[in-house]
Amino acid sequence: MISQFFVLSQRGDNIVFRDYRGEVPKGSAEIFFRKVKFWEDGGLEEAPPVFVDGVNYFHVKVVGLLFVATTRVNISPSFVLELLQRIARVIKDYLGILNEDSLRKNFVLVYELLDEVIDFGYVQTTSTELLKSYVFNEPLVIDAARLSPLGPGSIFAQGTKRMPGIAVTKSVVATEPGGRRREEIFVDIIEKISITFSSSGYILTSEIDGTIQMKSYLTGNPEIRLALNEDLSIGRSQGPVYGYRSSSGSGAVILDDCNFHESVRLDNFDMDKTLSLIPPDGEFPVMNYRMTQEFRPPFRINALIEEAGSLKAEVFLKVSAEFASSITANTIKVQMPLPKYTTRVSFELEPGAVGQTTDFKEANKRLEWSLKKKGERPGL
Repeated sequence: MISQFFVLSQRGDNIVFRDYRGEVPKGSAEIFFRKVKFWEDGGLEEAPPVFVDGVNYFHVKVVGLLFVATTRVNISPSFVLELLQRIARVIKDYLGILNEDSLRKNFVLVYELLDEVIDFGYVQTTSTELLKSYVFNEPLVIDAARLSPLGPGSIFAQGTKRMPGIAVTKSVVATEPGGRRREEIFVDIIEKISITFSSSGYILTSEIDGTIQMKSYLTGNPEIRLALNEDLSIGRSQGPVYGYRSSSGSGAVILDDCNFHESVRLDNFDMDKTLSLIPPDGEFPVMNYRMTQEFRPPFRINALIEEAGSLKAEVFLKVSAEFASSITANTIKVQMPLPKYTTRVSFELEPGAVGQTTDFKEANKRLEWSLKKKGERPGL
């Protein structure tokens, strides 16, 4: 049961505020932001859920905005965090672009969505498709040309095959000029790679957490068939595919486990590794998966630490690109934690380094090395 929902900017400004039950003080947004700001100023990581005077504050950070829910009852934290993520996704589906400017210009539509998603603190639905029957306001279009064209799915670019970033910043309910309907569908594969290297650069552990993300603008609810690698195998033991632990053999790509969106049908998955679905409106994950099979990492990191005195150490970092020279990686950031007693850091880049910046975050004792583009092999 949700008492309040609000969205705060990075400065703590209240962009959206909805009080569903009137049982939490009106100054809750300010109380919450002070707690989170104190946590961040302390140089620690993201603030955990906050508990103040009998009120639970749950939040997620989406594109720099804080989506917050409050409650006085003992409720599942994972439920509230998932709800906040889904609300952010629904708002993005309707507005096309999720940022402070779009929320302020479309506040009437946003409040209408919130009243349909939650009624007197009880969740009704977070389905973009179902909400279209109850929400009738049209979004005000925000100029997407001012936005950065790079997102999580476009960190690697090859030639001109990458779709412009503004292609998927359209509302699922707005129509093109002249009343025409768009017949488009976008599919992204987003992967988070976790690798542990030894001091000599060898891989000790490796893991991939990935998702196949889809955003549909198709009318008429047509059936979509999505073909995966024919050598794909799920799980390392035999079992039914509906348990997400089946294996059709020793395939070239082995997923440890996975789960599918509720709209996905797995009738032909065992035979030809094909997913059938009728995509709902908006953006949704078709499939989430995890893999620990050995793979070639996109980068290789070598680190060498030498003592230069009783109170001084020199760190040599080298990042090597392991992909083809025709591919460029964008916006790379290398972070390295330093001892808590570190007081001063100096940097020295390789001669001729362009588009690289370095910084020492004294509050949390961490160095940051940023590269705008990565195709060669820089060193620090």
